[in-house]
Amino acid sequence: MLPAELDLARYTVWLESQTDFAGWRDAARRLALNEVRPEDIGWHVAAGSDRPQSDLPDVPEGAQLVVPRDFIDHTETAFCHCDPGRFAFLYRLLWRLRAEPKLLAIASDPDTRRLEAMEKAVRRDSHKMHAFVRFRKIGDGEEERYVAWFEPDHFIVERNADFFVRRFTGMRWTILTPYASADWDGERLAIGPGAAKTDAPDQDDTEALWRTYFANIFNPARLKVKAMQKEMPKKYWRNLPEASLIPDLIAGADKAAKDMIARMPTTPAPHHAKVQAKHWPKHQPAETPDGDAAHTISELREAAKGCRRCPLWRDATQTVFGEGPDNAKVIFVGEQPGDQEDLAGKPFVGPAGKVFDAILDDAGVDRLEVYVTNAVKHFKFEPRGKRRIHSKPNAGEVQACRWWIDREFELVKPELAVALGATAALSLLGKAIPVTKMRGQVIEREDGLRVFITIHPSFILRIRDHADKEAERERFLQDMKQVRKLMST
Repeated sequence: MLPAELDLARYTVWLESQTDFAGWRDAARRLALNEVRPEDIGWHVAAGSDRPQSDLPDVPEGAQLVVPRDFIDHTETAFCHCDPGRFAFLYRLLWRLRAEPKLLAIASDPDTRRLEAMEKAVRRDSHKMHAFVRFRKIGDGEEERYVAWFEPDHFIVERNADFFVRRFTGMRWTILTPYASADWDGERLAIGPGAAKTDAPDQDDTEALWRTYFANIFNPARLKVKAMQKEMPKKYWRNLPEASLIPDLIAGADKAAKDMIARMPTTPAPHHAKVQAKHWPKHQPAETPDGDAAHTISELREAAKGCRRCPLWRDATQTVFGEGPDNAKVIFVGEQPGDQEDLAGKPFVGPAGKVFDAILDDAGVDRLEVYVTNAVKHFKFEPRGKRRIHSKPNAGEVQACRWWIDREFELVKPELAVALGATAALSLLGKAIPVTKMRGQVIEREDGLRVFITIHPSFILRIRDHADKEAERERFLQDMKQVRKLMST
């Protein structure tokens, strides 16, 4: 029931600014405690001395407003959104929460979804501000300061000003935006009115250095154009000094990546033989490696150093054994170690391994929680000048090395195996299968082990067309997301 003395006419609330959260919070509290319905309130913003006074009811004596603990945090973030109807929406949410205290936990509710979307947009805009504000120097000596121009989508300057104070405490700076400005003089932070882009400098003497730095850290082998444009939309390019380089860097990425691969060292350095003799001495040939007595992965790895089950050990630098937790839920099996793996003694550390790691990360699979190994433990290659070119192991070599794979699975006891390519599938299933046809399928072995079939990540590197490469990368990402789901079932 409404107090008898309360006027039932529409209430008008005047806020000092688009970010006057304290004013909104006080008004919302007063109105809610007096049972004023959302449709009876008008919310407006007016700055300066001409702003009308809000005619709000007093808080009833002894009344308390109880809301979920995290409601204020959610509301304070969403309040920075540019939606002009946010003041009324947030009050409606407050009104509903009094009768539905678990409302924010109902993901299917339209108001809850709208709140989450507003929060996400504000956080994303804040992230972009942190990443894409570029200061330009003006003045020298005592007059030196740094000025940046930024165009946020939402009202986030006040929310993020402290971030820049912490990061650039030692310099005097100003961030200008169309609706507000933030100024730090080295001691005091001030929030002021908005500005025009012409109020900010166009460039300074450091921009050539910045472009040189950006061009040198650009890695063409890791370029994903769609992902880059998602993280750095073109609307920000006009304010970034390095943006002028981006089209040419993208256009030349494929050639630059091939040049990088061509320059990669593939032949061991002259001193490598001495290092090998010291750290990986050649074991005397034995008819059977002493792996039967191994009770742990570490013991099995040590025994594998003397493997002579096939002739591949003669030219390889060392055995490249599996790596990962000895109780991992999933084992990823590749084909064989490559050039860099052979030198490092670790699986999946070369170009294909970097692609593999990046996609696992994108799929939400922790690389440190899975076990990775290869169907064949020694690098098979053909010398070509100073380079060692990968050569596919034959069925006999795969069969000879299957003894080690079986022992790895016996000790780790995974719930799932992932066959990365045809050679891995042959090793795990004992027969050749068409990987492209059976990709994404799970085959259950007689011993109950589930084997998920997919490609080897090196296949992605061999695709020349950029669009096709991106499409194949996306398919492999979806495969890894499916693996993540299988790990939890």
